[in-house]
Amino acid sequence: MANHKSALKRIRSNEAKRLRNRYQHKTTRTFVTRLRNTTDKSEAQDLLKKVIGMLDKLAKKNIIHKKKASNQKSKLTKLVNSL
Repeated sequence: MANHKSALKRIRSNEAKRLRNRYQHKTTRTFVTRLRNTTDKSEAQDLLKKVIGMLDKLAKKNIIHKKKASNQKSKLTKLVNSL
């Protein structure tokens, strides 16, 4: 267990950040799944804009790798264009 006051605070703040990152990542995955299951093109295009923003935000905060975000955006864009 940590002995210093600053280390105890770091443990608390890391846990809060971990939970926030986990929530954002799970929410994004849910939206990606929803986009993949969509059959209506106009609805998919609206959802794609939102998902791309979410993926960019995760990549910016290093929750996911920037190239993973790029690959997902590319595949989802192809999917929407093929509808």
